[in-house]
Amino acid sequence: MYAIVDIAGQQIKVEKDQKVFVHRLAGEEGTQVEFDKVLLVDNGESVTVGSPSIAGGKVTAKILDHLKGDKVIVFKKKRRKGYQKSNGHRQYLSQIVIENIEAAGITAKKATKKAAQTEE
Repeated sequence: MYAIVDIAGQQIKVEKDQKVFVHRLAGEEGTQVEFDKVLLVDNGESVTVGSPSIAGGKVTAKILDHLKGDKVIVFKKKRRKGYQKSNGHRQYLSQIVIENIEAAGITAKKATKKAAQTEE
């Protein structure tokens, strides 16, 4: 089961127990956050699409860590003019783990390896 969720302005495909890096979220490490802009839910049998979001759908996650991303170098140059400008920045990120996906009575279940093998 997976869902597409709008988290901090980004649309991200998430599954239960998945770790995701997103733009910095307000909140301390270890706190639980809820995202109610669930755009799509697929539970393996049916797909639910919202317009624009699913009513009653929510994804709960736990903030694991606040950190900075890799350095991004911004280099500008105009040829034959002697102009060169180098700049860079590191994006502030939060690492979260998805704990639960809910949408109109559908809740996420952790898929086990044995159950996945028997379905095939």
